[in-house]
Amino acid sequence: MAFLPTNQSEARIRDWDELDVIIISGDAYVDHPSFGPAIIGRHLEAAGFRVGIIPQPNPGKDQDFLALGKPRLFFGITGGNMDSMVSNYTAQRKKRNDDAYSPDGKAGLRPDRAVLAYANALKRLCKETPLVLGGIEASLRRIAHYDFWQDKVRASILADSKASLLVYGMGESAILEIATALKNGTPIKEITQIRGTVAFSPEPPSDQDIVLPDNLESEDKATFREMTLTFEKNKDTSTIFQMNGGRWLRHNPPALPLQTKELDALSQLPFEHAPHPRYGSQKIPAFEQIKDSLTSHRGCYGGCNFCAIASHQGRAIQSRSAASLVKEAQTLARKRGKAITISDVGGPTANMWGSVCELGWPDDCKRPSCLFPRQCPRLKPAHGDQLRLLESLEKLPEVNHVFIASGIRHDLALSHPPYISALASKYAGGRLKLAPEHSVTPVLKLMGKPPIDSFEEFSRQFFAMCRQSRLKRQIIPYIIIGHPGTTIDDALELRRWLKRNHLKVEQVQEFTPTPMTLSTCMYYTGLDCQTGQPIHVPKPGEIRRQKQLALWHKDR
Repeated sequence: MAFLPTNQSEARIRDWDELDVIIISGDAYVDHPSFGPAIIGRHLEAAGFRVGIIPQPNPGKDQDFLALGKPRLFFGITGGNMDSMVSNYTAQRKKRNDDAYSPDGKAGLRPDRAVLAYANALKRLCKETPLVLGGIEASLRRIAHYDFWQDKVRASILADSKASLLVYGMGESAILEIATALKNGTPIKEITQIRGTVAFSPEPPSDQDIVLPDNLESEDKATFREMTLTFEKNKDTSTIFQMNGGRWLRHNPPALPLQTKELDALSQLPFEHAPHPRYGSQKIPAFEQIKDSLTSHRGCYGGCNFCAIASHQGRAIQSRSAASLVKEAQTLARKRGKAITISDVGGPTANMWGSVCELGWPDDCKRPSCLFPRQCPRLKPAHGDQLRLLESLEKLPEVNHVFIASGIRHDLALSHPPYISALASKYAGGRLKLAPEHSVTPVLKLMGKPPIDSFEEFSRQFFAMCRQSRLKRQIIPYIIIGHPGTTIDDALELRRWLKRNHLKVEQVQEFTPTPMTLSTCMYYTGLDCQTGQPIHVPKPGEIRRQKQLALWHKDR
């Protein structure tokens, strides 16, 4: 069986009596490079480790966690591609009815606080086996953080779970270093200084180290803001200490960005590009959405205050080569047995592929965004190179059409009109998704987004090129309501702007205070993160009213 084993029978097919690493995941097992557990598992497998995956175990069933026995080195625990609380609850704290990462979208297979639930079960069943946390849920709870669902400041998930180590970010380098150290006999307690990890420190911080207020002190709102700003300023360059639950946590600087050759090598691992056969005819909605897409890069330098991508993937863009993307398209077509339509070539932001910083994304650069409040002159986008990439994919006999479905930064695209023209005539399909997020300047400033005139200018150019090509296209704007600092007057101004521009939004996203973003800090403290001045934080009832105002076309 080519899939990584999910039970002992499948392991025996590989003649494996014992595994080195067992990954516990909150997602269904999809063997595809867009799914974190699969890429970590394949990466370790390529390095010679015996790896299995246990998808969506029931915390109430011990046998689920023991389906592959006990690993020789460690259990890796991830909530999956989504934070379990975001997956399970709406912004109004209501239970969701589905889960895109579960078979047939069934809700309830991923427990609340999945990482904690899995760690607690394994601590009880396998007390001596090291536990290594990873994935988005752990990554964004790596220090003391505000928890929206409990409306309180919680300690680091490493302290709460009493696991051995936490890997944050994209994880391949750190997890391989951990596995190698354990294989060579290093005790888990001595593995404390690997980049991209948080560990319990046997030694207190020195006078030169950065020390954050502890988790209990951080419950004070002014202190929480201070902690957040200190962390944001130093997280990429310094070792940071914080006392959590009576123990020192050591937050090491992030793993170094992967080079193009390293990313290409990851994409060429022997993925099946399919869900595990255990699911039979059941569909995994998240896979159906991306199964014929190509992930071209990692990272985002947009610096939106409500977004945690840079905290997880980093600000530096890590791009795959055009040759690697062409090869993956050919592989997908071969597996499908027919020519394919590539549904997306992108990443967190599609038109950041190939971008470089003249200075090499230096550690001493303190800008949280390369685009806000204005584009950095050292930034060099690569729209022309991306168009050549898309053209090379189009020319493949195995490919029918190529589209871009990932979001793009419209303010970035304004620097290259031929890119806008190509979107209009070929790559956007019938509908282009853009994210102005709001229309009111003070709100956009709090979000870290550009003024609305950049969206309006992009739209003018896009529709002018559509008319030249005699094509009908739509722009679908993404809007966030309820962001800290927004008022009913702002919502009324947004409504007027939408009506004036004949924009009918299909989805209005209610702001959700996810851990470790500046916007969440503003939500908890009621303070503008940068100035420290009080701001209005809308309550749930007001947020619902803001949503009604944005959906003006649905008025009766």
